[in-house]
Amino acid sequence: MSTESESAAATHGYIDDKTPYLQRMKRIEGQARGIAKMIDEEKYCIDILTQISALTRAVQGVATGLLDDHLKHCVLDAAKLGDDAALAKIQEATDAINRLVRS
Repeated sequence: MSTESESAAATHGYIDDKTPYLQRMKRIEGQARGIAKMIDEEKYCIDILTQISALTRAVQGVATGLLDDHLKHCVLDAAKLGDDAALAKIQEATDAINRLVRS
């Protein structure tokens, strides 16, 4: 099953929340730039680590939101198609969770 062909034919679960996700990612991008500036300006290491922790939590928030959307939309839609489609989507979600847990 090709992810590229699926993306051309189907709407993704996050599409209704696309604008908030983009806004969150822009804030995250700003946080990352701020951390780089802190390093450039030789700020206190604990302050930088605190900002990195906040950045990490923000990225994890986006990731868990996308995973939730995937489960509620993509997996649910696949379940309506049958066991094989549902199992494939569940495996995708499981693989994604494993990647998130390792990071």
